[in-house]
Amino acid sequence: MKRSTDRILTTHVGSLPRPADLLDMMQARERGRGFDQGTYDRRLRSAVDEIVRKQVELGIDIIDDGEYGKPSFVTYMNERLGGFEVDKGSGARSHWLASREALSFPEYYNSVGMGPPRPDNMICTGPITYKGQAQLKRDIDNLKVALKGVWPADVFMPAISPSNLEERHKNAYYRSEEEYLFAFAEAMSEEYKAIAAAGFLLQIDDPRLVSYYTLRPDVTVAQCRAWAKLRIEALNHSLRDIPEEKIRFHTCYSINMGPRIHDMELKDVADLILSIRAGAYSFEAANPRHEHEWKVWETIKLPPGKLLIPGVISHSTILVEHPELVAERIGRYAKVVGRENVIAGSDCGFATFAGSKEIHASIVWAKLKALSNGAALASKQLWGK
Repeated sequence: MKRSTDRILTTHVGSLPRPADLLDMMQARERGRGFDQGTYDRRLRSAVDEIVRKQVELGIDIIDDGEYGKPSFVTYMNERLGGFEVDKGSGARSHWLASREALSFPEYYNSVGMGPPRPDNMICTGPITYKGQAQLKRDIDNLKVALKGVWPADVFMPAISPSNLEERHKNAYYRSEEEYLFAFAEAMSEEYKAIAAAGFLLQIDDPRLVSYYTLRPDVTVAQCRAWAKLRIEALNHSLRDIPEEKIRFHTCYSINMGPRIHDMELKDVADLILSIRAGAYSFEAANPRHEHEWKVWETIKLPPGKLLIPGVISHSTILVEHPELVAERIGRYAKVVGRENVIAGSDCGFATFAGSKEIHASIVWAKLKALSNGAALASKQLWGK
């Protein structure tokens, strides 16, 4: 894992806006109409090539494939796990409707919605197995081909955590919650190891780690911490065969546009995040609900050899951050944990679901350019050159 040894490196969280024609083909496939696999495969490969070059053009150092081969950062696993069938009795009701946020601001969330409906819920009816080798190989191969002729500082590929799969899939087979969770961990370890073996950094996406508090109005912070410890144990089990320096961990609060007064505070979970087997930790730090939390790292010490990837641009506003503000945000973290221990990132992905329209692609590219320009300013300030 590259470090910011002579300048501040830049990255993002993973998902990026897909081209319109690729989206059309993805939607046609999901709806079972007018879909040609060969045409889709060729367009997916060319789209990955385009987004790799786009990231480099915008000055992003540590890049990925935009998650172009996935319908979303989590539902892509519906095709890659065995032991499940569609849960036809689950309905399409959003799981956020009973959250602290929706209960506090019902008028707002009734008017704008609380995330997409969930018709894709699955139910476990047999042993969980990993069967996504072909899709994973396709994504790895597409990214490798796209990297020819470009030289980013590093390359990562995201994969979902066991806990987020546990949340979305009902259990009708395993005897206990813990047994079910660790079955996910065992199955996902195959995907994790394959990504690392391909030479990419593995990014674990785990929004549920800090979103659980918002989703469960009936539990305390202490109960959330106890809940999180078992999920971290399962995640660490699935990562046991991969060197920590090949892993970066991302968590976030699962809400893009919203009041967000019930987000769990970083001070209540930072020590648990640091117990995860990873070399770098990515988290929200740019939006107004969390920007002040850089101060947490004055009291919670970053272990030797670890890196922070604070978000210095946000997915929760269409405002494009000024590069000088980006540089200020980077400077705060550099002062607290050391410039070599900071990589400038984004709060979350910009298209976690393939058809997301909250932030137009043109604004995403402007934000990523502001990120790289701000990192260049911060580098001048921190290295004096």
